Amino acid sequence: MKKQSIILLTVFVLFALKAQCQAVQPLKLIQSIPIPGFHDGDFDHFATDPEDHLLFLTGEENGAVAVFDLNTNKLVHTITGLKAPHSIVYRADIKKLFVVDGDTAEVKIYETDTYKPAGSIKLEDDADSSAYDPATKYMYVVNGGEGAKMKYTLISIIDTTAGKKIGDIKVDAGSVEALALEKSGPRMYANLESNNAVAVIDREKRTVIATWSIEKDVKRNGPLAFDEADKRLFVVGEDTGNIIVMDAESGKIVNKMSCIGNTDDAVWDPQNRRVYVAGVPYIYVYNLIGNRRFRQIGQIPTSFHAVTGILVPRLNRYYLAVNHHGNTPAEVQVYEVVP
Repeated sequence: MKKQSIILLTVFVLFALKAQCQAVQPLKLIQSIPIPGFHDGDFDHFATDPEDHLLFLTGEENGAVAVFDLNTNKLVHTITGLKAPHSIVYRADIKKLFVVDGDTAEVKIYETDTYKPAGSIKLEDDADSSAYDPATKYMYVVNGGEGAKMKYTLISIIDTTAGKKIGDIKVDAGSVEALALEKSGPRMYANLESNNAVAVIDREKRTVIATWSIEKDVKRNGPLAFDEADKRLFVVGEDTGNIIVMDAESGKIVNKMSCIGNTDDAVWDPQNRRVYVAGVPYIYVYNLIGNRRFRQIGQIPTSFHAVTGILVPRLNRYYLAVNHHGNTPAEVQVYEVVP
């Protein structure tokens, strides 16, 4: 009788723990959107403009951009004819899409009424990551560096209204990954992956004003998220499998947590005070406790090499790109953000 009671109690506790874990998961999968025609190969970046209810996703190795309607959660168009599309900027006010094509070393422009080409802007080889300043309408694009057999990297400034390059910011690093812009001031932050460092750039002066080494805590820093309200940077290291929290004013490391190494996107959620990191094979979620400390509150299983994600706060949704592999088709997983 005593043994049976212990067994029943153990079963009850296990079920209770399972239910509790399910209840507190910060993301809930609610739908998957098929992407037919996208075969084995990486996705790179999302872009969106909720006012136009559109979501864009670059299929890097498929040479295409998928366009989704966020009202219906359906694929509505595929832009083809690219070589290796990476990052993208969408301007709903002028109905134009700016796509960084790494293999052709240019930014390609498309009219989103018809999705026909509307021009291009030449850059150096290995063009990749970018960031957009809605105040000036400038797009900042990483190009050059090791991939172009150059000793330095350029962050080119594109005037998206005029459709032309207006300048370059030279960075002494062979590889620059993610960028983050300050809206209330001129700062831009850049992950110097090759240097295991974070650069602080003055966009008005177009120069690097500080470089913060993070080599003791993080190596091969790729994804970068920015909490501007509280001046925090979140930097993910691929070699170390760590995520660090930095003071965006001083560069001081104030928090360090374990994370997945194979990841491509990190996103800050100001409403829920969270960071989402898309990795293999989980989405890692960290939450602010008090005013300084972060802790991991979620580890949501996803799929093989699903490392590209975006948060759309207005819809309370997180979107994750899943590559085609084996019997698993390419798709976008739609998650509801659970407070």
